[in-house]
Amino acid sequence: MRDNGTILIADSDVKTRDLVSAFLTYQGYSIAVANEGATFFDTIKKNNVDIVIADLAYLGLIAPDFSERSTQLNSLIVLIGYGESPNAEFKKKCSDSVFSLPKPVNLDELESLVMRAREYQSMKMFDRCSVASGHNQILSTSMTGTSEPMRALFEMITKVAASNATVLIQGESGTGKELAARAIHQLSDRNSKKFVPVNCAAIPDDLLESELFGHVKGSFTGAYANRAGRFEMADKGTLFLDEIGDMKANLQVKLLRVLQNREFEPVGASKSQKVDVRIVAATNKNLEELVVSRDFREDLYYRLSVIPITIPPLRERRDDIPLLIHTFLTRFNADKRHAVKGFSRDSLGILCNYEWPGNVRELENLVERLVILKGSGLITPDDLPEKYLSGKQIHAVPVQTTPLALDNLLPEGGICLNTAVDEFENNLIMQALARSGGNKKEAALLLNLKRTTLIEKLKKKNLAFSED
Repeated sequence: MRDNGTILIADSDVKTRDLVSAFLTYQGYSIAVANEGATFFDTIKKNNVDIVIADLAYLGLIAPDFSERSTQLNSLIVLIGYGESPNAEFKKKCSDSVFSLPKPVNLDELESLVMRAREYQSMKMFDRCSVASGHNQILSTSMTGTSEPMRALFEMITKVAASNATVLIQGESGTGKELAARAIHQLSDRNSKKFVPVNCAAIPDDLLESELFGHVKGSFTGAYANRAGRFEMADKGTLFLDEIGDMKANLQVKLLRVLQNREFEPVGASKSQKVDVRIVAATNKNLEELVVSRDFREDLYYRLSVIPITIPPLRERRDDIPLLIHTFLTRFNADKRHAVKGFSRDSLGILCNYEWPGNVRELENLVERLVILKGSGLITPDDLPEKYLSGKQIHAVPVQTTPLALDNLLPEGGICLNTAVDEFENNLIMQALARSGGNKKEAALLLNLKRTTLIEKLKKKNLAFSED
């Protein structure tokens, strides 16, 4: 069983303590117990406790010591009995790291609070990493992550920002290339000037030159006045050329000249214009392959990639998924005025195992969609679109890669196809239920189905089952 961390349970009620201990042990947590108030903080230190679950009456046994030493707690979940309420001093000492839960304990709500406490700790760790690594508030608010790939990225961005070198940011769509470019600008000594983005793939080829370099009046049909281009607008600042791999050859030549001579000519102009611009380019394509196929100039590639930066895809930093979900959930709850509590352990596990071809942007869109549709309560696997459940099955269950031997399945006298398919499906369902010990949720995962879909099939086929 995996180890999700250590939780200290402090409650004089033996039944509650045993129930919570058994439930969280099954969830993969290591459990420590503090039986007496005097051992409370010693037990925390000795066992390297991540989360404390304590009865409000128990905390009264260690007051006022609790008020003085409460900052030693990472996260605290307070169990509040009927008729009890925290006093003003307790509320004052309790910050965002403290969560309350009424007795008798609802295990689903407890699981949700434990997940929120872990998300809170991830956010605090991110803040500490930002400070320890020399990242300022700009970086920590623009990009989210505490995984090793993201720490290395933050360190690279901090170093690059201090220079004036041209930067090439590479990464898949949706990884946050523009966020990285903005962070470089904000951390540089050009941050008082403009950050000007240009999507080279979104602007038609015949307009991109004018968009970049500007034009003079009368230079082409519709040019009724002089117009400044993005290079001029970004003077003394940063120009972000997104999707640079889609730029056509004729513009690549002109861009190369700007990088070499720090000057450009507006469309229709007879004189060059000096400019002081830092170039940050980005692409989701492999420019080296484009150079080999002669779709991208080799000299421009080397001019752009003075300092290359690669943004890791989300599947290579899965540890950041709970923190990203928490960040998006908090934002969309506020924006939509909804009250979704969080994601259940099972739904969070499914999302952590998904491949995320759309990366962080896909995750952000999913959380927004779920907040809008759910409105309140806890998001469970039944709330997730089917394709995410399929992604869970791919990673949780070994895939049968050996092809079925189909040569001798058809009898010489023929067969009733519908009956054979139905029997084959029934056999697979019963095998999945047998392998999962009758657990419908696990059986559904083995079959790449939703639990509700499996139950409907069992009812329709009149197969024996019990509602679990």
